[in-house]
Amino acid sequence: MSLPYFFVNEYNQEMVLVLDEDTSRHVVSVLRMENGEQLHLTDGKGHLMTATIVDAHKKRCTVNIDQQHFEERKGAAVSIAISLVKNVSRMEWFLEKATEMGVTAIFPLLCHRTEKQHFRLDRMRQILVSAMLQSQQVWLPEISAPVAFPDLVNKEKADHRWIAHCLEEERLSLRELTPASGSQLILIGPEGDFTAEEISLALSNGFKAVMLGATRLRTETAGMVAASLMCIR
Repeated sequence: MSLPYFFVNEYNQEMVLVLDEDTSRHVVSVLRMENGEQLHLTDGKGHLMTATIVDAHKKRCTVNIDQQHFEERKGAAVSIAISLVKNVSRMEWFLEKATEMGVTAIFPLLCHRTEKQHFRLDRMRQILVSAMLQSQQVWLPEISAPVAFPDLVNKEKADHRWIAHCLEEERLSLRELTPASGSQLILIGPEGDFTAEEISLALSNGFKAVMLGATRLRTETAGMVAASLMCIR
């Protein structure tokens, strides 16, 4: 049986760690782990530690680090810039699944047709942490505060840049594109799609227009399709 995974905000090569109160409570009160039992810890920056509980306190559980190693990222960096959606639970679902797929970075986009909503960066990051631990990974995707479409398009310089839109114009099929190496970034628009002006701005900044399939997809579904096509080669 595999050991459970837990998150630590920082790891500086210490041999003894005191887990925060929430993690301690989960380890001791929920899982009922005791002194002498082992668990995995990760900082979401590539470090994986195996630790043994030496003081099973429900508010400040103390562990000894038995071994640790650093795992390099696998594959090229995959970033998805996706419009916020009105239904927050749909965005949370996307964040969870994108993390499981191995997406490197997520940029919440503010487009012309984005419906305004309250965005809690701390809540969204916690969803990423939970999904990383559930899928037993050691790299936490980066997530930014919401960024305006023109700002991101003018700033981001990934090696391969795509914009997925629904206009009846010439578009490549993302499924058929297999970049051999280099970072990747795709733009996913809001319900109602990008405006013609936004598409033109992206194309003028080196993005290529792509299609994700034959049907029109919801924003979070399009993000999930893009993640699967870009991460699973």
